[in-house]
Amino acid sequence: MNPTHRIHREPLRRDILKLAGGCAALTNTSLLSTLFSLSATNAAVAANDLSGYKALVCVFLYGGNDSFNMLSPLEPTERADYLNARGGVYEAGNGALGLPENELHPITDNATGRRFGVHPGMGDVQQIYQSGDLTFICNIGSLVEPTTMAQYQARTNLPLGLFSHADLQRHWMTSVPQTRSQVTGWAGRMADLITSQVNSNDSISMNIALNSVNMMQTGGSVIPYIVTNSGASEVGWYGQTWTQAKIYTQLTDDVLSRSYGNLVEKTFANANRNALDSAIAFNEAANAVNLNTTFRTNNNNLSSQLQMVAKTIGARATIGHTRQIFFVNIGGWDNHDELINNQQTNLTRVSEALKDFYDAMTELGVQNDVVTFTASDFARTLNSNGRGSDHAWGGNQIIMGGAVKGNQLCGTYPDSLAPGNPLDLGRGRLLPTTSVDEMWCELAMWYGLENDNQMESILPNIRNFVGSGQAAYPLGFLA
Repeated sequence: MNPTHRIHREPLRRDILKLAGGCAALTNTSLLSTLFSLSATNAAVAANDLSGYKALVCVFLYGGNDSFNMLSPLEPTERADYLNARGGVYEAGNGALGLPENELHPITDNATGRRFGVHPGMGDVQQIYQSGDLTFICNIGSLVEPTTMAQYQARTNLPLGLFSHADLQRHWMTSVPQTRSQVTGWAGRMADLITSQVNSNDSISMNIALNSVNMMQTGGSVIPYIVTNSGASEVGWYGQTWTQAKIYTQLTDDVLSRSYGNLVEKTFANANRNALDSAIAFNEAANAVNLNTTFRTNNNNLSSQLQMVAKTIGARATIGHTRQIFFVNIGGWDNHDELINNQQTNLTRVSEALKDFYDAMTELGVQNDVVTFTASDFARTLNSNGRGSDHAWGGNQIIMGGAVKGNQLCGTYPDSLAPGNPLDLGRGRLLPTTSVDEMWCELAMWYGLENDNQMESILPNIRNFVGSGQAAYPLGFLA
């Protein structure tokens, strides 16, 4: 059939559904958000400090980062214990996983005077640490409650599916590690509470993810707005000036502008009109942001993702947001073999991308208003399997931003990594001494939430770690 004939044909229900499928290609979040909103109610909001602009940026390292090579000890006795646990210094074919001291980037924990080495590929991270805007949270992991070795051995109140990728990723994102039935994430629940109070544009979610949906940002009524490294995906042909595109644009506008009596048809039409318009508006706002900062995007997808995050932050006023949460990710961390070579590649990419983003935040003048942090399934065994390392538990994460208290470590880096140390569950799997809940609580408080019943709805286990009404940050990595 000639496309021109379709303009005059009465659209059927299948046309609406087909168009909805096409608009879902640009983003299905607007449609789902509208359907959720049919039954959603606004949660009560206490007197939070939601003034000014703030953003959180999660960099998720999928697969489990071997983070005791990302940050390893340099004090002589501690260094010897580290090498003992790692089987010595790595050489091709010897099965060891230790890094040579002369290749590490030295830092000092100014709170204790202890010296550490940052991975050889992370010179940029060392630089930001020494500038005072980056810290490491040490030996952190998903916990239901503070857990002792005896409780672990008795399997008392532990996270479900320990050492499992799917479970531990879910636990980091939901902060409810005692169940697999939780379907919302901590950042999604937080957005549910405050999004209507801070953002004037409800067509683009407070929670923005690069390239994929994630559970962390999914709430009851708020779900992630998905964009690519280049921006929001628009419907092909729509708005173009060549003949067939004009016809398609007219057809699309005609279908979406009709008045439908059926609630489902009406909802689909309204949602897709909103999705189409939102994608165009988002891209116009982001593309208008010109950054002088050079992002090292060649063979570094993470830097490309963070470049789009930076442009979105630069467009915050045009978009109508004073609060934003971003989710970016990088895979390739499940290194049961070739750990040393793979980590060199991946940690270099992370370090470069973080530095590029840090520089862009400084250029935009929001370095004190944006906190960037890493998360990962778990750490990995200190003990080598002969080729790499296996799934473990407690590990180290990065926190970066102008509001961060740098030049000192946060949490508790183990006094010894030697086999059989008091935290060793076997093979160098370490029992966490800091909970994910404490990290999330501090980020939420900085973001503007109070440590009251709201925090309990965001983090159901928080009272196992942080007292009600406590005004001080639980870990103290933020100023």
